Order: sequence, then C-alpha cells, then structure tokens
Amino acid sequence: MSVLHRRAIITRLSAIGAAWGLAGCATGTRVGSVQNSPLSPAPLEPEASFEPAHAAMYGPVTGEPFPVPAVKLSEVNPVFLRKTVPYATAEAPGTIVADPPRHYLYLVLKDGRALRYGVGVGGEGFGWSGAAAVHDKQEWPDWYPPKEMLERRPELKKSMSELRGGLGMPGGPANPLGARAMYLWQGNKDTLYRIHGTNEPWTIGRSVSSGCIRMINQDAIDLYQRTPVGTKVVVLASRIS
Repeated sequence: MSVLHRRAIITRLSAIGAAWGLAGCATGTRVGSVQNSPLSPAPLEPEASFEPAHAAMYGPVTGEPFPVPAVKLSEVNPVFLRKTVPYATAEAPGTIVADPPRHYLYLVLKDGRALRYGVGVGGEGFGWSGAAAVHDKQEWPDWYPPKEMLERRPELKKSMSELRGGLGMPGGPANPLGARAMYLWQGNKDTLYRIHGTNEPWTIGRSVSSGCIRMINQDAIDLYQRTPVGTKVVVLASRIS
C-alpha cells in the first residue's frame, strides 16, 4: 500500500501519534466559515439541475439520535449531488476513489459505473494522496483535534471537554465530523484522515478542511452503510503544486 504524501504541516501532525479518534478534520479558518481555495469548484455540467428525487434523497433523516435536517438544495451546486455515472477505473467494485481536484468521491460499482458524491477536501497546505483502508467506522463520532490545531486556533478550546479519548468535542449536530466518520489507516498506522459528514453542506465542492474528506450528512450516511471495514480507499493526487 502506498504511503500518503503529506505536505510539511501534515507531517508535523502525524508526529503527535495515532490515538483512537484523533483527527485534523475541521474547517481551515473557523467552524462555519469557508476558506479561500486554490482549487475552483468543478464547472456546472450541462445537464446538471435539481431533480424531484433530490428532495427525498436529501430530506430529513429519521431514526437518528440527533436531528439530520433536510438539505437546502439552493445552497449546493447540483453537480455535486449523488448520482450514478459511467466511471472507467482499474479499481475493483467496492473501492472508494476520491478525486480532490474535482471535488468528487466515487464508490466503484460493476459494469464501468460508480456512485458519485460531491465532497469538500483539504485546502492548500493540507493536501494528501495515496491508498489506505477503512479501519473503523463511527456513528456521530467524537472529534479530537490535534494539539497543533488547538495551538493554531485556540478559540476551539471553548467547545472542547474531557472525553474518553482526551480533550475533544462529543458527537452531535455541531460536531465537525457530522453524522458518520470512516477512519483511514495504512496497515497498523492511523493516517489521521477521515471521510466524514458535515453540517455545512454549502462547503461541498470547495477546499475547506484540514485534509479530511467531508460529505453532506445524507451522503455520508449513504456511503457508510455501503462501506464495510477493510474497504480500499484511493485518494488521487492534486494537480495543484
């Protein structure tokens, strides 16, 4: 399995260890804001438009311990809504392929197709690429920001409390990891990166997080239930230097 190619700041993050639940996933500026991105959102596809099925697909989710409200579709470019598309790849069905420059994530299906989701990805200075595997899955996960992130953004400490894994934010509607998280490891080492939900659907299609791959909560729940532990995840390299 290939080694993730991190930039210097990510290398420093990995040095703090790989405790369970540790992640650098958060907005690059402050929770609730969008960082200026060197990667422009993907252009609107000619056929991209809101469809009647989207209202049900992105409606409120029932049976959850916390509310998952309906997505305001007017806040999301329709090109980033869930869709089955043709997708030529050598990867086996069931593999997850993330394409950060285009802000897409693909779940490879059979017969040259894939289920495509729009995602938000790491901003400049937080990009990474390589292959890993889903080592663990959590519903409404706790969030444990790395020490370096807390030093960079001390205002986050106001939202933190002592949890079983240390100083963090308990799972819930305000948590940056959203309704679901899948933890990416290489062998027996935690990469510190996750695929997770977000309560900020308007950030999909942008580069806003500290390395992690964020999805609309409804999409994160959908992908989560299709993805067993051990699933291969490939993150394609950015073409931005």
